[in-house]
Amino acid sequence: MFKKLQTVSFYIFLKWLLLAAVSGTIVGVAGAGFHHCLDISSEMFGKFSWLLFCLPLAGLLIVFVYRRCGFVEDKGTNMVFTAIRDGEKIKFRTAPLIFLATCLTILTGGSAGREGAALQLGGSITSFFSKIFHMNENDYKILIMCGMAAGFSSLFGTSVAAAIFAIEMISVGSFCFAAIVPCALSSAMGIYVASLLGVHPTSFDMTGVPEFSLITLLSVIVLAVLCGLIGILFCVSMHTVKHFAVKFFKNPYIRVVVGGVIIIALTLILKTNDYNGAGMHIVEKAMSGEAEIFAFVLKLLFTAITLAVGFKGGEIVPAFFLGSTFGCIVAPIIGLDPSFGAGLGLISVFCGVTNCPITSLILSVELFGGQGILFFLISCAVSYMVSGYYSLYGEQRFIGSKFELGNFELHSK
Repeated sequence: MFKKLQTVSFYIFLKWLLLAAVSGTIVGVAGAGFHHCLDISSEMFGKFSWLLFCLPLAGLLIVFVYRRCGFVEDKGTNMVFTAIRDGEKIKFRTAPLIFLATCLTILTGGSAGREGAALQLGGSITSFFSKIFHMNENDYKILIMCGMAAGFSSLFGTSVAAAIFAIEMISVGSFCFAAIVPCALSSAMGIYVASLLGVHPTSFDMTGVPEFSLITLLSVIVLAVLCGLIGILFCVSMHTVKHFAVKFFKNPYIRVVVGGVIIIALTLILKTNDYNGAGMHIVEKAMSGEAEIFAFVLKLLFTAITLAVGFKGGEIVPAFFLGSTFGCIVAPIIGLDPSFGAGLGLISVFCGVTNCPITSLILSVELFGGQGILFFLISCAVSYMVSGYYSLYGEQRFIGSKFELGNFELHSK
């Protein structure tokens, strides 16, 4: 009996070794292509400022194509959650749509990230892949996680965080250990293939990591609490702006044009492109200790409007933007180095809006090299608790309580 179980386990391992390798490779190629296209789009917008005035036209095209392809009510990244939790199928056409729509949004100055789009890209590719092999529902769900891991890994270069993120983010409080090997292998293949195609892992130089002391510990806790509240503000703003946009502009074409015009007006008033696009260059500045006082507020406004009215992209890099700039500004006030504060802020806000403390801690190691890991552990834990049951993703579910042991009721926001 024991030998039979061993044989079955070995065949299952071989199955996922093959599936993860193939899916990671395919998604890695797509992710690398997506990365380069987004870089080109961002560079083009930086060189040709007149592209900003094409934003409403780009929005009209995005809405038209999505509706023509059957996405009248597009759930965005939330559809990946429902696919894994409920077994709903993701249409393969999602991959080229999110690819082109995100590039078009960045090209014309919309404020959006790329990682959320990568999750959709990877999920839709592996969903199609599952049809070829006629996979059962359980294997289908794990394969979607593999696609998410490979997509995030190939685009951002944080392979360990990507693998854990794909598992941890679906149901907070419940970790699917059966998906560890497939997601790890798929993430590894994704980043390997992407690196061969010229994609370099994201990392930052963080300075000013302090020695441990009770005063420093208190300062880190204060910053983490504030970042948890910023995370709540980000989540509430994203959902509220979308609610009012849909309520007051029921026609999706009018809605996206109005939103595009508002973004243009705000950009012209502020006389800067800092809040258009993904904003990774501002994150890098914050990590060097430089940030404008209200940068996080303006980025929140630009991103909420962009994604609420129908443009496409992710929310994760904007969360990095908010966290790093806010942390950079607040850190000197509470006795921390601006660069160190930016790093803490980036990770803490990310943790607060995704409810993924393990992923966040691993991400801090991959981005900053493991410096001050104890402080990052504390900041992730505090932000996770302070942010409560708020989430960027309406379909994310909480299995159990964040505050009490033994309370296993289903929570959702």
